[in-house]
Amino acid sequence: MKFLSKQFVRWDDLDAMGHVNNAKFLTYAQEARFLWATEEFSGAMRETSLIEMVVARAEVDFIEPIYEGGRFVDVEITIGKIGNSSFNMLFTIGDQGKVFAKVMTVQVAVSTQTMKSRPLTDKEREFLTKYLETN
Repeated sequence: MKFLSKQFVRWDDLDAMGHVNNAKFLTYAQEARFLWATEEFSGAMRETSLIEMVVARAEVDFIEPIYEGGRFVDVEITIGKIGNSSFNMLFTIGDQGKVFAKVMTVQVAVSTQTMKSRPLTDKEREFLTKYLETN
């Protein structure tokens, strides 16, 4: 299963080179991740939320520039790997079959009491498994 989010490319996202600034791709991924965590995950998990997570790592592969603002791009989310307290989120940023970038983040679940990493619960694992890239 995949989660799809539409993200708006603002004209001020463009830099002096006339294309979307590289840092903005992480913003598109972050906005999509927030929607996924609040709309999908929090709705399925009443007693916990993956808002209680931090990004431990982020990688971006820039494939093709975006040259115009005032438009939407698709951000598709899948899960790449599930560990003990972390999981990989995979983001494909594109439009109409054209891929602009691929983003991978490592998310770590955090206890709000201790502010330290915590193991993923069985319910969280079950939810994340539905989004595994192989499914």
